Amino acid sequence: MLSSASQMLLRNLADLAGSSLLMEPPLDQLAGQLPASCRQQVAVFSSQVTVASRWQQAGYRCSTGLKPDFSERFQTAVLFYPKSKEQLTLMLQQLQPMLAENADIFVVGDNKSGIKTLPKQLQNSGLSAHKLDNARHALWFVVNGRPADCAIKAQTFDVTVNSIQLRMHSYPGVFNHGSLDQGTALLLRHLTHIQSGKVLDFACGSGVIGAYLKASQPAIELYASDVSTLATAATEATLAANQLSGTVLAADGLPEAPAQFEHIVSNPPFHTGQKTDYSIAESFIRACPDRLVPGGSLTLVANNHLPYQSWLQESFGHCTILAQEHGFTIYQCLKTRK
Repeated sequence: MLSSASQMLLRNLADLAGSSLLMEPPLDQLAGQLPASCRQQVAVFSSQVTVASRWQQAGYRCSTGLKPDFSERFQTAVLFYPKSKEQLTLMLQQLQPMLAENADIFVVGDNKSGIKTLPKQLQNSGLSAHKLDNARHALWFVVNGRPADCAIKAQTFDVTVNSIQLRMHSYPGVFNHGSLDQGTALLLRHLTHIQSGKVLDFACGSGVIGAYLKASQPAIELYASDVSTLATAATEATLAANQLSGTVLAADGLPEAPAQFEHIVSNPPFHTGQKTDYSIAESFIRACPDRLVPGGSLTLVANNHLPYQSWLQESFGHCTILAQEHGFTIYQCLKTRK
C-alpha cells in the first residue's frame, strides 16, 4: 500500500532532478515502487528506525539520528509534511546543510495533514510555497527561498512530580514535547513498586518516565527505548540535564538487550504518523511476558477507549486496574512466578 503523499511523489517524479534527498517518508511501500535507477540518485533521512530499515533493505542510502549525515549536497529535496507542524521547522533546519546551491525543495502531504496551511506557515521562516499539483487527496508544493542556517536546539521545560523537579528536553514530533500529558502524569503517581533492578521506559518520548524513576529510585538500572531517534536524542539530553544515568536505545519494538527486565513501564503509542495504529501497542504487550523476570511487572497507561485490557489479560492471564482518571486507565500485570 502507498500513502496518498507517496502516490503524489510518484506522479511528480520528474521534478527530482539530480541527487535527491527524501525527508521523513511514511512507513509504506514507496521504496519498492520507485524505479531501480533511483537507488543511485535518491537518499533518505528518517528519524523512525522502522522506516530507515525498510529503505536500507531496499538498497537506498539512508541516514537516521537527530539530523541527516551525508557527505554530498543534494540538488533536490522532498519533505513529507509531518504530523506536528512544529516539526516542519525542525526539518528545514535539518535540511539546510544538505542543500547544494540553487537546490529545489518540494513539500508533499495528504490533504488531511494540514499541508494546505503551508504557504502561511512558511511566512515566519522567510520562505514561500507555491502549489504545483493537487490530486489523489494530496498536495505537491515547491518552496521558494533557502532555509536559514541555524543550530538545532532542543526545547526545554520543567516538570514537578511528587516533589521531584526535572528539566526536560524535547524536539518537535516527540511525544510530551513541551509539556507533560495527563496520562503520563497519572502513571508517574503509580510507580512506587519500582525500587530496584533493570527497568525499561518503552516508547520513552522526551524521557520523563525514565528520568522520574531514576531520580526517585537511584538504585534502578535504567533503560529507555523508542522507535524515534528524535525521541532518543531528547531522552539522552533530559538524562544529562538532570545528571542521571541510563542506557538509551533506538529500537523497533522492545530492544534486543538486556534479555529480561524486572519492570517495564510505558505510555505506548497508538499512532503511526497521522494514522491510528494499534499494532505497535499490541505487539509490545504480547512480547512483554517473555521479557520480564518471574515476578516482574508491566505498568502502562492508556486512554479508556483503547482495547489494551483484553490483550493484557490474554498475555498475562490477569490484569489489575490501579487507577482511572481524566479518561485514562493505569494497568498493571505481574509475570507469574514458577
